Amino acid sequence: MVIDIMRVIKRKIGRNSYNYLQHSFRDKGRVKTAEIYLGKAIPEDIDIIKKEFSDRIIKETLSESLDVVRVGFKKEWLHYPESVREKIKEQLAEVFTYNTNAIEGSTITLEETREIIEHNIAPNKPLRDIKETEAHAAEFLRMLEKKEKPDISLILRWHNRLFGDTKKDIAGMFREHLIRVGDYVAPDWQDVKKLMGNLIDFYNQNKRKMGAVELAARMHYKFEKIHPFGDGNGRVGRLMMNYILWHDGYPMLIIEYKKRKAYYHALKKDEDYFFHYFVRRFLRAHKKYL
Repeated sequence: MVIDIMRVIKRKIGRNSYNYLQHSFRDKGRVKTAEIYLGKAIPEDIDIIKKEFSDRIIKETLSESLDVVRVGFKKEWLHYPESVREKIKEQLAEVFTYNTNAIEGSTITLEETREIIEHNIAPNKPLRDIKETEAHAAEFLRMLEKKEKPDISLILRWHNRLFGDTKKDIAGMFREHLIRVGDYVAPDWQDVKKLMGNLIDFYNQNKRKMGAVELAARMHYKFEKIHPFGDGNGRVGRLMMNYILWHDGYPMLIIEYKKRKAYYHALKKDEDYFFHYFVRRFLRAHKKYL
């Protein structure tokens, strides 16, 4: 969606004049107009009102597009025979596992990931990378099949299963030390349990009020800012966001290794910036349904 015009217009009714904020924008090739009443005088906080109005229009328009993607995906998925669905899940496991691990420094290529998952053939690469590839693919497929209550214990289980063989000293445990990611210093480790509790509260309070795509984006952003583990936060966070999408009937979003710079850039910004980045990425990834 491209915004065209936002302006204040004045209408006279009898001897009185009334102000309206009018927003004209282009959506799917059509020009649409929406407006809200401001009053007889233009409010002093007009800039704030403009931003809130624009954000509301964007969110409503995006919601329509996201609903179309969801309906199209579910229709396509139900059309596949069960054997084809299983094959697609395996392919998703391969692509998602390769990209999410590569972002975190794994040396395993996409083709090697396929060989490990499909044929149990290990390349001449570090054993840690091989084990984490196997563990991630297995946990990803388990996540697709089993809908569990999203809570702290589930997040700890994910981490333990992903890193139980390679990071035994931290697997399945929240960090108890300071952690820095580039210029970002994560919250004090003593606050992690409370912050994770707040994160789960946020999920429970919004799982029926907020669309799944927005919820997945905001949960991922909040989780990465908490950075609750000594290592593996990105992989657990991306698993969590796709858990939310998949179990609400949406296709998943794979953050590609080759596009990781835009992803990192968005994570450095505020939550609303990351949400809009996430939705744009999601809609581009699934534009065939639009």
